Amino acid sequence: MSAPPALPPAGLGRRFAALVYELLLVTAIVLVTGFAALPLVSPGASGALAMPGPAQRVILFCLEFAVLAGYFTWSWSRGRRTLPMKTWRLGLALPDGAPVSVRTALARYLATWIGPALAVGAYAALRPAGLGAHAAWLVAFNFLWAFVDPGRQFLHDRIAGTRLVQRV
Repeated sequence: MSAPPALPPAGLGRRFAALVYELLLVTAIVLVTGFAALPLVSPGASGALAMPGPAQRVILFCLEFAVLAGYFTWSWSRGRRTLPMKTWRLGLALPDGAPVSVRTALARYLATWIGPALAVGAYAALRPAGLGAHAAWLVAFNFLWAFVDPGRQFLHDRIAGTRLVQRV
């Protein structure tokens, strides 16, 4: 059986529009997950608003990370798409047009964390000098990569060997 025909690459404008929509959905997922995890990370039942301790924040981050990993890995694999990808008629495929495997979708998800990890590292390095705010733009590093990449690919797509394609 031959691979499906290669679909045309999606334009940057369409990909960034879908990204904005995806950020809205991810925000909702993070808020709902955080609310559901509140009993795990709540410092006490006193009714006062208090910041969870470092251990509870790590637990919450790991939970959010895992929930988002599940959401994106499931949504990107085996020809499935997220709602923003459906809305903007985008698909995720291998260079030959074949659907993405669960393993490749997970690799893509993990690679999307390069920009945020760079931002945290730069913030830690720049904060003592009072320049920590200058690290914020690095959160978008993976997406800004498309402006210097010869194939206009996001960094995580380049690393995972995937590409966003235009679907009809």
